[in-house]
Amino acid sequence: MNAFRLCPPPRPPGGIIFDFDGTLADTMPLHWQTWRLIAARYGLSFSRERFYSLGGVPAREVLKMLSAEQGVALDPVAVAREKEAAYLALIDHVEPIPQVVRVAREHYGRIPLAVASGGARPVIERMVDHLGLRHLFRAIVTHEDVARQKPAPDIFLEAARRIGVPPRACRAYEDTDLGIQAIRAAGMEAVDVRQLLAAANQPALA
Repeated sequence: MNAFRLCPPPRPPGGIIFDFDGTLADTMPLHWQTWRLIAARYGLSFSRERFYSLGGVPAREVLKMLSAEQGVALDPVAVAREKEAAYLALIDHVEPIPQVVRVAREHYGRIPLAVASGGARPVIERMVDHLGLRHLFRAIVTHEDVARQKPAPDIFLEAARRIGVPPRACRAYEDTDLGIQAIRAAGMEAVDVRQLLAAANQPALA
């Protein structure tokens, strides 16, 4: 009797959910550019390392955190709108991440797809339209749609609910540690876009 068993191939997902910033679109450098502007305007200390560690956290929550930690009085909702306006001014510089967009295009029409982003709805919808991707997605879920943000699983669970697919049957793509935690907490298969892009950039063997 053969002592080795062949592992069955992974089952195809019933639905796929994508983060937006840093996953479908190469926007993180532009977000950092606008965060530097806002931090300087309000006298906030906000390092590049911390910015990337908080990927997926809504701007208003980041501002609440920084305000409390540094004793800087500000209106986090109003300042978040300033940050979003500064970011939208850079919309012409936003480019898709081809390897991830290709996944969405390949599965479009075969299984339901959704976006689950910690960004603000007006910003995410405008960016999705700018990239010509709106038709691919049955649902777009943003931070306004849930009470708890990443790394809580709520935004991915809500996206799964809206496309009518059980969470355990979903695959989700993310580019941050907090986002990956949220996907796994939702009981979904997680794909780390950072690893996907690193593999794609490996030089071909001769």
